[in-house]
Amino acid sequence: MTQHYSYRVVFSQEDGEWVGLCTEFPSLSHLAATQVEAMQGIAALVGVVVDDIVASGEALPEAMSDRSYSGKFVTRVPEQLHRTLAIEAAEAGVSLNRLVSYKLAMPVPMTGRPAKAVGPRSAAKSRKAVTTA
Repeated sequence: MTQHYSYRVVFSQEDGEWVGLCTEFPSLSHLAATQVEAMQGIAALVGVVVDDIVASGEALPEAMSDRSYSGKFVTRVPEQLHRTLAIEAAEAGVSLNRLVSYKLAMPVPMTGRPAKAVGPRSAAKSRKAVTTA
């Protein structure tokens, strides 16, 4: 039953150990010396908690992997950002939706600064250069 939950392991500089986490149980974590031990530890801990929840007759949290997603969500942004994105999309010759989807899909490094990547505008220029050469 616990295999459907979303697990991950990250290194904690503060603790100097690996931390096993489970998205559906954000209050749980397991510290261990190795990634494998952290994963095994969090899975075992979630198993114990799931058994307790079932025994008490409470509802289990739905696994992220079992949820369905529509592919659409609404977010509000400042007017200036909306304007800037609309202009960027128009200049790139793509819809605002396509531009924002592309930007959301870009990897962000752990430094918090956006990764350097080829955007729709640069990609269009690259295609143009290839087709006209």
